[in-house]
Amino acid sequence: MKIKIAFLLYLLQMSVFAQLPEGFVYVDEVIPDIQLELRYCLNNNFVGQPVDGYHAEVCILTKPAALALKKVQEDLKKDSLSLKVFDSYRPQQAVNHFSKWARNVNDTLMKQQYYPNVDKRNLFRDGYIASKSRHSSGSTIDLTIVDLKTGKELDMGTPYDYFGEASWYLHEDLTKAQKANRAVLHNIMSKHGFRHYPKEWWHFTLRGEPFKNQYFDFPVE
Repeated sequence: MKIKIAFLLYLLQMSVFAQLPEGFVYVDEVIPDIQLELRYCLNNNFVGQPVDGYHAEVCILTKPAALALKKVQEDLKKDSLSLKVFDSYRPQQAVNHFSKWARNVNDTLMKQQYYPNVDKRNLFRDGYIASKSRHSSGSTIDLTIVDLKTGKELDMGTPYDYFGEASWYLHEDLTKAQKANRAVLHNIMSKHGFRHYPKEWWHFTLRGEPFKNQYFDFPVE
């Protein structure tokens, strides 16, 4: 009997730990067919290793942001396209990890891939790294579009998280196709209530976000 009670208490504890704060949802429960490649759970990111606070490859957003994103996905599917998410809610501990990494100017493992033309000493000054992130408020998302017929991402001109002017939405040194692809993403996200960040083609925040300027730190799990 004591063993059974202890087991039930364990299950209760696990359910509490896994429960999201009120107002947040797992995006795949709202959009089951959304594609995920959550880079900060992996080694393929500008840090070169999994980032603090990312314990599972799950996408978390505020409920209003997830519902708005569902409308985007529904529109894209009409043209055999899909969203692919690189990052969504980001705990403050992950932002702290980025800051610590940026201060270690000798760690340039991923420089050639993500910031070949930027001196790491200037990442804070130039706005690539900051002590706070809109992602930690839960209604900001980084994403791209995938062609469902080919399974490939649309060519946006730079990789995700590339530090440099080539990632600016209106960067001129792009092909017509790259500019058109960026416009498709920008326009459909804007249509459904998201505003873009001009210096990152992949970065969007829900207008009227419910937790603006609140920075959460619960882990991604």
